[in-house]
Amino acid sequence: MLSEEENIKKYLESVIRTIPDFPKPGIQFKDITTLLSDKKALQLTTKALCDPYHNSDCDIVVGLESRGFLFGTNMAEVLNASFVPVRKPGKLPSETISESYDLEYGTDSVEIHKDAIKDGDRVIIHDDLIATGGTAFAASKLVKRLGGVVIGYSFIIELGFLKGREKLDHEIIESVLIM
Repeated sequence: MLSEEENIKKYLESVIRTIPDFPKPGIQFKDITTLLSDKKALQLTTKALCDPYHNSDCDIVVGLESRGFLFGTNMAEVLNASFVPVRKPGKLPSETISESYDLEYGTDSVEIHKDAIKDGDRVIIHDDLIATGGTAFAASKLVKRLGGVVIGYSFIIELGFLKGREKLDHEIIESVLIM
């Protein structure tokens, strides 16, 4: 017999749609829009993301562009924290700092507002999915440069075979589903 947690994970996994060859051949894209359109899955996902952090005294949830915004704001509300977006270059309207990271073929970068995080703010970094960990690691560097303290990472899906968690510099890395 499956535990309640295992039943929830099985349900959420059944709701997530996989799109083959998107955005390019060979990629099995994990589409979380189906979690958003299923009210039970939406509630269960938010609960599963927040449960490990209820006693964390989190000040800010940092959501990574763009799907990290979807559940990151829910997490911030439930955890009584604020929400800060980390975006691709040129998307934020005020003064920013940026951090580059390596991709399989080249580099990319992310930005955060310079005034988004204060010294000592306790931060959870959230994204819908962790693959190689580059974006989350770049976000952690931004948080630390502004004086924030990363207290953990939060993901809906972890592609375990890509070993992205090994790139992250923290002991608390929570993934609802490991695929």
